[in-house]
Amino acid sequence: MNLTALTLSEAADGVRDGNHSSVDLTQAALDRIETINPKLNAFIHVEAEYALKAAAQVDADRAAGRPLGPLSGVPLAHKDMYYRTGMLATCGSKIRNDFRPNVTATAMERLDSAGAVYLGGLNMAEFAFGPTGHNEHHGDCRNPWDTSRITGGSSSGSGSAVGGRLTYGALGSDTGGSIRLPAAFCGVVGMKPTQTRVSRYGVMGLSFSLDNVGPLTRTVLDNAMMLAAIAGHDPADPTSAAIAVDDYVAAAKAPSAKGVRIGVARGYYEEGADAVALSARDSALAAMIAAGAELVEVDIGSMAEINALSAVTMGPEAATIHAHWLREQRENYGAQMRARAEPGFQYSGVDYLSALHLRPRLVSEFCDRVFSACDILLAPTINVATPTLDETDVGASQGFEAVIAKLSACTRPLNYLTLPGLALPTPDMVVGMPGSIQLIGRPFAEAALYQVAAAYEAETAFHKRSPEL
Repeated sequence: MNLTALTLSEAADGVRDGNHSSVDLTQAALDRIETINPKLNAFIHVEAEYALKAAAQVDADRAAGRPLGPLSGVPLAHKDMYYRTGMLATCGSKIRNDFRPNVTATAMERLDSAGAVYLGGLNMAEFAFGPTGHNEHHGDCRNPWDTSRITGGSSSGSGSAVGGRLTYGALGSDTGGSIRLPAAFCGVVGMKPTQTRVSRYGVMGLSFSLDNVGPLTRTVLDNAMMLAAIAGHDPADPTSAAIAVDDYVAAAKAPSAKGVRIGVARGYYEEGADAVALSARDSALAAMIAAGAELVEVDIGSMAEINALSAVTMGPEAATIHAHWLREQRENYGAQMRARAEPGFQYSGVDYLSALHLRPRLVSEFCDRVFSACDILLAPTINVATPTLDETDVGASQGFEAVIAKLSACTRPLNYLTLPGLALPTPDMVVGMPGSIQLIGRPFAEAALYQVAAAYEAETAFHKRSPEL
């Protein structure tokens, strides 16, 4: 039996039922990493001894009749910016190449409590600041469907490792699309939760107002299981929401789209789009109709103001986080990272505070306008065919901003708007590569997204496809 072909939920059920051991799952994942990772460069470091020890403890707990958690025995790996006391967390950088924190991220602690096994740290854009998957310090991450093409970023290793079946699930982070883009390009499910839904304590930040923690997985149920494990208020992160967490797993296990008004996002999300990407989007719309949903047209109009305010928010916040290193170790940054971070010093305090002040009103206006017409908005996650690594290896050369803006056009607005977005593969491929849509909901509507997404997944069965590595 090929244990790495199992979904996260199947793997967890098998450990609980005694069909396989956690050590068997973990060794199977480690063997696949040894074979496949040289092709993908999805991992920065693998913690084999640590993982096997944790897996053996799960098996011992089961043998002794001790209670198991919902993720017990399942090997997971995470973007290498989640801190674990005493263990490497490079943040995809040269500056933190040997960094070993003295705290553990709340999200990691909660996955541990749920019984998950930690495999190691995944490749990423330097300090989570890039949408392609290039990394000049740790090497470029590669797409499991075609290793000449980008994975998307900045959670590049998370998308590649889950898509390539090297791990059963992974955490990423999303500041302008960095969970949803790798999920889209690598053909997996990725959730950017509502801003503040998940604690960010112990996670290297990029922009305190825009950062989100969330999972990438093979299926909707797998995704719901991971988010259920990590969501909820955390006293260590005072920005995390003190709002009850819905039962995401129950929602994913009760798939239904009947009577749900799905808003087809027109206007902004179609501007400059490749025809093949929109055709894949249309195949997703057909699957929604087959699942019982009602389609309604929603003209989003311009997102220029939202995108501008997002830049004004991210720029100063990223510059603040990196100010000391930019002064003391500027030469240790990659060229594109410097070119993106340093302009943040040029924004005025008035501009920055205005962007934050306008945010609640603009979020309210967007929700009132969109969700008065539909229950869930459907838009492309990516509206271009997957480019190659060579085509997007632009560094800090002239025009690099245009490449970044084009790749993240569909994902970036949600971060300023705080809304949850769930990236899902389309039924049809896009020039031999995965396509992707995102379901967008009101704040804290993750359960509704999972319920509709599970019905859509039952129609498309994309999760049953896998790249031939």
